[in-house]
Amino acid sequence: MSDNQNPLGFTPNEMMTIAASRALRNDDVCFVGIGAPSAACNVARLTHAPDITLIYESGTIGTAPDVLPLSIGDGELCETAVTTVAVPEMFRYWLQGGRISIGFLGAAQLDKFGNINTTVIGDYFHPKTRLPGGGGAPEIATSSKQVYITMAQTKRGMVEKIDFFTSFGHGEGGDHRKRLGIDTAGPTLLITDLAIWKPDPVTKEFTVGSLHPGVTRQQVQETCGWVVKFAEALDETPAPSELELRTLRDLQARTKAAHEGTGKEKAA
Repeated sequence: MSDNQNPLGFTPNEMMTIAASRALRNDDVCFVGIGAPSAACNVARLTHAPDITLIYESGTIGTAPDVLPLSIGDGELCETAVTTVAVPEMFRYWLQGGRISIGFLGAAQLDKFGNINTTVIGDYFHPKTRLPGGGGAPEIATSSKQVYITMAQTKRGMVEKIDFFTSFGHGEGGDHRKRLGIDTAGPTLLITDLAIWKPDPVTKEFTVGSLHPGVTRQQVQETCGWVVKFAEALDETPAPSELELRTLRDLQARTKAAHEGTGKEKAA
């Protein structure tokens, strides 16, 4: 991408985070995953969706962190929350009770039907890599009214067949969720560092609906492990605004300072 196309100098990761943040509404109740989902949700809160309700797995409700949390147990979440409830109440009353409009998740591996693996790479009993696991993601994936997924594109991450089913998306596609008695919508949006994807209404296979500025179809295909389908009317994602970019960068700078400390603090 030329400087003329990108005068603000945003990175693919910044484009991904800001595109993801735009998908959230002011009245959403969002169950937030750590990492990229957390960054996107808090950028939304600090820009166009100040009244969004952010909920984290540790039981914090209506949290408004000044810096991004390192984990669901980060004290920043509890200190800035409207209230904190027990984890069983969080899952039973809020999540399984149908009070979460958006579950926002990341993925180590993802297939074209939105099934997520965050458990293991390779054979389960003889893994190449053991991942952190599901945490509350399996419940979020089935009980949230909708699920948004955000991840950087690589052929290792976006695969034809995931090594382990951690969080159920659309299964084998079509009406698989319905046949299993799952009445929520499942994954309705995938935001990567290259594009925005939505599931086909019938097959539920993710289809590219919008390319980020300067990104080509070839780039998307080269970083995906399945044959990519593109919408007939392919859009271009609007570039980040100066406000969006400044908000994200300020948030990341505060987070870095809080977690790493200043040079003076380290010396002391």
